[in-house]
Amino acid sequence: MNKTKAIVVDKKILVPFILITSLFALWGFANDLTNPMVAAFQTVMEISNAKAAMVQFAFYGGYATMAIPAALIIKRYSYKTGIIIGLALYAIGALLFFPAAQYEIFGFFLMSLYILTFGLAFLETTANPYILSMGDPATATRRLNLAQSFNPMGSILGMFVASKLILSSLESDKRDAAGNLIFDTLNAAEKAAIRTNDLAVIRNPYVILGFFVIVMLIIIAVSKMPKRESADHEIHPWHSAKRLFRNKIYREGVIAQVFYVGAQIMCWTFIIQYADNLGIPKAQAQNFNIVAMAIFIASRFISTFLMKYLNARYMLLLFAIGGMCTTAGVVLIQGMMGLYLLVATSAFMSLMFPTIYGIALEDVGDDATLGAAGLVMAIVGGALMPPLQGLIIDQGTIGPLPAVNFSFILPFICFVVIAIYGKRTYNAFKTVH
Repeated sequence: MNKTKAIVVDKKILVPFILITSLFALWGFANDLTNPMVAAFQTVMEISNAKAAMVQFAFYGGYATMAIPAALIIKRYSYKTGIIIGLALYAIGALLFFPAAQYEIFGFFLMSLYILTFGLAFLETTANPYILSMGDPATATRRLNLAQSFNPMGSILGMFVASKLILSSLESDKRDAAGNLIFDTLNAAEKAAIRTNDLAVIRNPYVILGFFVIVMLIIIAVSKMPKRESADHEIHPWHSAKRLFRNKIYREGVIAQVFYVGAQIMCWTFIIQYADNLGIPKAQAQNFNIVAMAIFIASRFISTFLMKYLNARYMLLLFAIGGMCTTAGVVLIQGMMGLYLLVATSAFMSLMFPTIYGIALEDVGDDATLGAAGLVMAIVGGALMPPLQGLIIDQGTIGPLPAVNFSFILPFICFVVIAIYGKRTYNAFKTVH
């Protein structure tokens, strides 16, 4: 009863809570503005699925690179410092899309995304534990789920911008009456002109985003934020790392998070290729991603509410099993039903990231900052797994199945790992309580 009545967010810190929560939407926007760019770059730059998936390698690789440095800076200074640095790097990376489009170099775009996600690593390493600390520890996981509920709102806006302002405007994705790409039939000069146009189309939302992030930076810089950092600013990363590694729930939580992020990014990135295999144009295919995100948002709020009555670990187990069922259908069922199941998978992914995060950090004490960095580094799953899925898709067919269908065996495996973590943590919880 006490847990149910505990305050999730105190009114005294409501404004700072809202400001920090807005960051969840801000990095969600970047994530899902970028996911469809794999398909966009593949066509306009005339590269393979595997090479195009390097967009995700650069994007999520930035998290792995900067998470630990971000944690050390936050530990040494403050959460607010980490947020300001994160927003600055975010803005720089986004604004670098302008020269990248001018030079028309794929590697330049990758570098821009890499720097942009340096900023996101700072924001996530800061915002997640900051939200957890803003109130009663008994409601920490619920509070994080509440804040994380606004992340997919930014995501769905990013998807909308990608669909309506980018993908639908790409000349390289125009098709003839038979449904074939016209771009493939053009000569080099015609392709070059279209490439210049399309890279500018891709560039513009990122540049606008960069200026918006600067505005957010200024607002947070002048706002008074609650101090939740430790009074001890001494940095002992090696000792913290050893304690964290000995914590089985935390250690396995990092592994589960790697697989969760991999599953999420694969499902949301390659839904376009899955639909394309059914003859659906990219802009129209992105609409399925938008529906998936709407389902994700609704499920996130519902699951957050249900946590008042059901154990978070048990819910994680059930949702992972649900994800296993839907992705198995995606692999085995061809046609629109497989696509519908891929969309439905988002309902089961909804609670996973914040729930794994909250469970893993429950008993880490003063090691929370470095522990949070480890969980942010786990986002590297989104860098490593999509290129592997792209390699599978490039095979065309595997046995009796289209390779794009078979490639979703990877998210299925990810959900198996998450289910195991949910089961193990639930069993551990029951033995204590």
